[in-house]
Amino acid sequence: MTTWRKSSHSGAGDDRSCVELTRLGPSIAIRDSKHPATPPLFLTPAQWRTLTHAVKTDSYGL
Repeated sequence: MTTWRKSSHSGAGDDRSCVELTRLGPSIAIRDSKHPATPPLFLTPAQWRTLTHAVKTDSYGL
């Protein structure tokens, strides 16, 4: 059984709007908790580091 972890930025008590992730073999899988049956996005560890760095440094202007 796969254990999904919720993002620490998910709204408190709002299980409908969060990102979840898990480690599947060498990949990091990411899914939208609103649609758990939809196939997740798979990233390599290097891609995950690039994504998290870009988000933390606001490279995407979000």
